[in-house]
Amino acid sequence: MNQPPARPDPAERPDPAERPDAGAPDDDGGPLSVHEVIDIVDEDDHVVGTSPRGEAYARGLRHRCAFILARDDRDRIFVHRRTSRKLVFPSLYDVFVGGVVGAGESYDETALREAEEELGVSGLPQPTRLFKFLYRQENGPGGWWSTVYEVRVDGPVRPQPEEVAWHAFVTEEELETRLREWEFVPDGLEAYRRLARWRAER
Repeated sequence: MNQPPARPDPAERPDPAERPDAGAPDDDGGPLSVHEVIDIVDEDDHVVGTSPRGEAYARGLRHRCAFILARDDRDRIFVHRRTSRKLVFPSLYDVFVGGVVGAGESYDETALREAEEELGVSGLPQPTRLFKFLYRQENGPGGWWSTVYEVRVDGPVRPQPEEVAWHAFVTEEELETRLREWEFVPDGLEAYRRLARWRAER
């Protein structure tokens, strides 16, 4: 797959009405969330301890994540490019908003909090839980239990500049094209493919 452009060319944007955040800081400071304390879980998703996020990644400790597919009132999907400060998969594209479940937090709590924070909106409905799977890194231990959600966004979004370097709402057909052209985060790609199979089986 081709490397993603530093910032998508305006002519290539799926929806010209959606503009990238030109002033968004993309290289300001060190990695985000290194010291955030998260739950560590076992193979069956039972909590067995806690750890700072940076240490959990460095040691390959299994943890929890929430993935939220956000759609607008035209049923388009929110796609974004992560900033270079992200602790994992910096500067890659993603189909989901979301993040790691904090210590003592539930998947559902994380899904709503992360969706509102990353999209820059408030008053979202509770995201609908769809399914859960264990994502295993190709060349690493641990992995993370991942719960996939969907939420409807009925107004404008104002994504966090610390988290999101570029964004747009795209149709599913446009997204399929971008999946072949841009480099997306591997866990998000697996979640999206599993989501397609999950829908086909229902």
